[in-house]
Amino acid sequence: MSRVSLPGAPRPVTPASILAARLDDLLERAQEDTGAVSPVWMDDLRAVVELARGLDPYLESMSTPESPALAELARRTAAEDWNGPSGHGVLEQEMLSGHVEGQLLKTLVHASRARRVLEIGLFTGYSALAMAEALPDDGRLVALELDAGVAAFARRCLDGAPAGARVDIRVGPAADALSALVEAGETFDLIFVDADKGGYRGYLDTALDGGLLAEHGLVVVDNTLMQGQPWTSGPSTVNGTAIAEFNAAVAADPRVEQVVVPLRDGLTLIRRVTGSHA
Repeated sequence: MSRVSLPGAPRPVTPASILAARLDDLLERAQEDTGAVSPVWMDDLRAVVELARGLDPYLESMSTPESPALAELARRTAAEDWNGPSGHGVLEQEMLSGHVEGQLLKTLVHASRARRVLEIGLFTGYSALAMAEALPDDGRLVALELDAGVAAFARRCLDGAPAGARVDIRVGPAADALSALVEAGETFDLIFVDADKGGYRGYLDTALDGGLLAEHGLVVVDNTLMQGQPWTSGPSTVNGTAIAEFNAAVAADPRVEQVVVPLRDGLTLIRRVTGSHA
């Protein structure tokens, strides 16, 4: 991913936000040269811009508000200079799941009555906290994070949240942590995958074949629309190619059923087909 130059200044990284930004640019260019575009076309362009620009704000306004703890975590993430002296490198604030996606994850935990959740890829802990808020008092969420510095940042944020104690952070390569969980016979009702895109297929295989996913469990995979790269004709990044390959593999996998939800940068919900348990 490319980097953010300033804290608190998010860039468009989802298909909807990229579309809105490009339409805004087209409208601005058309307004600068009004003789090149007829009034009818200008009216149509303004209507399309309004439609695209208003979608995400409308979703935000019509979804249940985030908790004060989640709002504070989002504020702290936006205030951090991810490319500054802390040396976080390629991480960026846009990796935060955010309000609407967090509310969907929370709803899925509620609806599935999940008690044990696994998150592969923690970042600053927004999605983990959103799901933890929906867990019962004795529920548990295990979060895997490669970057020790980011994990420490997330831990500080979670420690100030009422539901933060339900989150168990484990630092290190996800593949190693998953192998340890398999060996320990752990199972999870919901598994949220939001880590390195090239590792997605391996993580799903481990969840299914290693017995990590409970019999009626759900796997939720983030960024499966990857800025529109899987279906557009422009150049693709390494992540875009990895996601396109993952999506195709899941669509052809007889072990599962899935649906792609066009929320934010795409979420795929995956369930094991009855009788396909390892």
